[in-house]
Amino acid sequence: MRKRLLVLAAGILQIPIIKRAKEMGCYVIAADGDPNAMGFAYADKAICANIVSEDDMLKIAIDENVDGVIHPCSEVSMAVMGRINEEMGLSGITREQAINATNKHLMRQAFEAYGAPSPVSILTDSAEHAWNVFDTAFSGNAILKPSRNSGSRGIAKIHKGIPKEEFVHLYDIALNESRDKSVLIEQFVEGPEFSVEIIVWDNKVNVLAVTDKKTTGAPHFVELGHNQPSRFSNEVVALVSDAAVAGVKALGLNACACHAEVKVQDGKAYLMEVGARMGGDFISTVLTRLSSGIDMIAAAVNCALGLEPNLLPTEQGSGVCIRYFTPKPGVLDDVKNVNALKHPSVFDSAIYCKVGDVVHDVTSSHCRCGHVIVTADNADAAVELAEGLISSVEFETKQI
Repeated sequence: MRKRLLVLAAGILQIPIIKRAKEMGCYVIAADGDPNAMGFAYADKAICANIVSEDDMLKIAIDENVDGVIHPCSEVSMAVMGRINEEMGLSGITREQAINATNKHLMRQAFEAYGAPSPVSILTDSAEHAWNVFDTAFSGNAILKPSRNSGSRGIAKIHKGIPKEEFVHLYDIALNESRDKSVLIEQFVEGPEFSVEIIVWDNKVNVLAVTDKKTTGAPHFVELGHNQPSRFSNEVVALVSDAAVAGVKALGLNACACHAEVKVQDGKAYLMEVGARMGGDFISTVLTRLSSGIDMIAAAVNCALGLEPNLLPTEQGSGVCIRYFTPKPGVLDDVKNVNALKHPSVFDSAIYCKVGDVVHDVTSSHCRCGHVIVTADNADAAVELAEGLISSVEFETKQI
């Protein structure tokens, strides 16, 4: 009998999971609220449904008699997945664990209780409250962020001396982007950013890869690219890995993939967050296998099905890098030198916009206009090649 796997969401980031699960012999049921979701074309069965409705998706899971459910590279339906796991006795995280791993305030509380390294963080109930907290409780710069969201949406750096009107404006943006309508004000950590790709099985936290991040920096910190393996020293990699492991343990996660985000300042690691899911931006689905040789998708699918994952390399690893296109804002008039993306070291590339589309300032991951993934002998060479290709493709825009 083929194992029946329910994949919550069927966008571009979920396609690798749908395809790999089918290769593994699973009968894949993909659910998404978009009737034109790209991943539907690759699934055995496509269901257009409200994937954030626990009751609706639980009924579908029961009707389809699924053996496992997975919500990769996204957070909107984590509680749905946890509810299905609990009510159907499936492998994976509980609903409570899902909520704790998507609500940044609850996550910070869990980190503090466990002793996992984390920035100072205060939950606010209004712009006025946040303004007073910033004035009295923080001696330096801070971050405003939605307590529940992802993809860098709504995040802004605030500095001492910021006019109150600007502060309130940024607070309102964060509040509007927050799925539970609350905002955190947090200590700003200055330093390099990393993610850690993890599989937890039988209560053992297995680090598969440490990823270096490139971001826009302040004020929005949108991710512009990633590379594996990390180019930092073994000591820094160990520091980052240890922080991520502590975060996973603090949340009590098991039988799942995890994606932790960490920053390092003055030799100390700070946990930004831990997601009980595979990371987006192709980090977990593509980069980790290319760099480590470990099939993280297969491992995550097996965790969801209650099967022991294979965490040994199945192929030779290499240096790998992804970079995103972020053209000058305006109306896209032309894209030139696209043939540069046919370079033999390019593993994958895509341009998300077409002539006539409006290119926006990069304030969230949704504002990026394409990507290129390259492999090379090592991470240094991969980064150099990817950044060269990003520069060589020319996006011409006209002011609106």
